[in-house]
Amino acid sequence: MFFPCNFSRPALRTFIRARAPQFLLNAIIVALWLWLYRAMGDYLGVIVAREDFRTNQLVLLGIAALIVYQVRTGQWQIQFTAAPRFHPLPLSLALGGSVAYLAAERWLDINTLSAALFGIATYGLLGLWLAPASWRSGLPAALLLIGVLPFGEHIQTFVGYPMRIATADIVRQGLAFFHITSTSVDTILVLENGVAQIDLPCSGVKSLWTGALFLLAATWLERRVVNWRWLGVALTFIALLFLANVLRVAALVVSAQVLNLPMLAELLHVPLGVLGFVGACAAAFALLRYCKPLPQPLSFEERGESGRFLQSAVCHKSPYPQWHTPFLAVTILVMALAYTPRPQTGLTAQAPSWNFPPALQVQALPLKPDEIAWLTRDGAESAARFRFAWQGISGSMILAPSTTWRAHHRPERCFEVYGLTLDNSSAQLVAVDFPIRAVTLRDPKSNAHLAAAYWFQSAARTTDDYGTRIWADTAAPAERWVLVSILFDENIDPADARVNALYTALHRAVAEQLAH
Repeated sequence: MFFPCNFSRPALRTFIRARAPQFLLNAIIVALWLWLYRAMGDYLGVIVAREDFRTNQLVLLGIAALIVYQVRTGQWQIQFTAAPRFHPLPLSLALGGSVAYLAAERWLDINTLSAALFGIATYGLLGLWLAPASWRSGLPAALLLIGVLPFGEHIQTFVGYPMRIATADIVRQGLAFFHITSTSVDTILVLENGVAQIDLPCSGVKSLWTGALFLLAATWLERRVVNWRWLGVALTFIALLFLANVLRVAALVVSAQVLNLPMLAELLHVPLGVLGFVGACAAAFALLRYCKPLPQPLSFEERGESGRFLQSAVCHKSPYPQWHTPFLAVTILVMALAYTPRPQTGLTAQAPSWNFPPALQVQALPLKPDEIAWLTRDGAESAARFRFAWQGISGSMILAPSTTWRAHHRPERCFEVYGLTLDNSSAQLVAVDFPIRAVTLRDPKSNAHLAAAYWFQSAARTTDDYGTRIWADTAAPAERWVLVSILFDENIDPADARVNALYTALHRAVAEQLAH
């Protein structure tokens, strides 16, 4: 919203009286819009408050500061006292994004996807009160704000699995070209996961999120047009990030497997990831200079806004049809009333009877309220929680069978919800076809270290990778899987034979149940 700055008080009062009804109608539209997206409040509040999203919060503060600066310098002129103008692209984003949001909430219930659609649709709604040129120039900033959402884990889950398989296969074929055929795809995957803890800048999958933020920020600050040429730069950037990761994994495999120098692989892991990421960003920034620049915004004096704007506001009717505002309000109201969350259908089946070995002493425990909430919401058939003791080792475990990936999750998140801090998470092979995820945790209250482990098991296979579990559901018919999550009472040596015997006993008991 803006007001001319060089007219008299009577003229200002006349302006306010003329525009107040429209301002109130626009405020009603905003209120209805917030009601439509009311389910996003809790999720966005968690992102802002939780410590594990600290990086997202810092990036958000930086973006917000730049947006405030651009608004104060007059590059964005939001005419909120005027009637909404039905520009085709903003209106399509506002209404189309909202319809997609309703569908996602009804059938998918993926918070990050719903939040992204909220951001896209909201920027489309904002475009109804922005000049088209200003709206187009602010598109990278809007995408950047949406990109601050915690997409890293979702990219790792949904896109990471096929990318990891493709990377490992390319490395294997490249080594085979040089007559090195002893390295399998599975060996490469375990090596890449286990050689060091992969952080944000050096992971071939997670760097896509960081790279997307970099490209959008550079596009915004360099004032480049988002068009087909820009899309070509973005695709080239993705290809360079993928190639950098392939070369990194190849170097790790050659160092650890071919040259038998695992220490060298650990030393090269982080530097190669950082160098590859920085090189891809530098190339993308250079290519971005060939994209068309946006025209420089005009100042108030150059536009001749003062005086003429007031005269138009006071003496003339709006040039836009009067039905625009009520039509938009009614449409948003109908969508808000049509909002239906995905039904909660979990924990409707009786928990199976597990045939544990006699040496494993178990005692059934009730599920915690938050465990019941997510298992019910996400559609788990049943779930059982046990206290166990095995050859001097004790702890608790949860077994959750389901035919849908939604009922399963990364147990690291649950451990953090319980107040534990994640120190490390890495793949470990109990047997040739039996990988698990070994997790090291720390209790901040006592500073004690704890061990945990989990895996996903079906009748045909076992995996520690959540992405593998999700992509298994693309096969028909859907398999029945069991999530086995174990939290020990103390820190356990992964090489302890008693621990591997416990894993094997539980694996056998789950296999017997799945065979029925």
